[in-house]
Amino acid sequence: MNRLLASLTCAFFALSSSVALPAMAGEGSAHDFALTAIDGSAMPLSAYRGKTVLVVNTASRCSFTQQYAPLQALYETYRDRGLVVIGVPSNDFGGQEPGTEGDIEDFTRSAYRVDFPLTNKTSVRGEAATPFYKWVTREAGPLGAPRWNFQKYLIGPDGRLVEWYTPMTEPDSPRLRAAIERSLATHASPAGGS
Repeated sequence: MNRLLASLTCAFFALSSSVALPAMAGEGSAHDFALTAIDGSAMPLSAYRGKTVLVVNTASRCSFTQQYAPLQALYETYRDRGLVVIGVPSNDFGGQEPGTEGDIEDFTRSAYRVDFPLTNKTSVRGEAATPFYKWVTREAGPLGAPRWNFQKYLIGPDGRLVEWYTPMTEPDSPRLRAAIERSLATHASPAGGS
């Protein structure tokens, strides 16, 4: 049954892998919201103003879990240029994130050496979704709503949603890397600047 669900989910994602969005879509920005870090501290997204942020809802027992490795590699490659990757563990899809925050943190650090920011276990869909996920779903439109683990949202330095990617889009895909490069270039400091 799980394989059938995964196959159907993959087929859906293949039909709609990413959508570019207008620069000024909707009202507000990601900077108007906060998440909660895995250690329970506040994680205001306004702290990332001026940076490019890739927000990914994650799960430890999903067929896409191996994407933690290329997400970490992406973070290591671009963090000095202003990329932040935020992992948002969620149990919303198939019960594939059943552990506690401690379990999640131990697993991601030991299995994938993740050192990008992680949030607490968070609901990302429906009425129970956090305000950030309600906003990003509204910005992305119906096709861009999280439908499975490892949905990706690229937020620009101004807090606007740049693009969204289904779980089928690998973190090291040329399309995602190109979008990150473009976003980073929009806020690059001029040579000799501080």
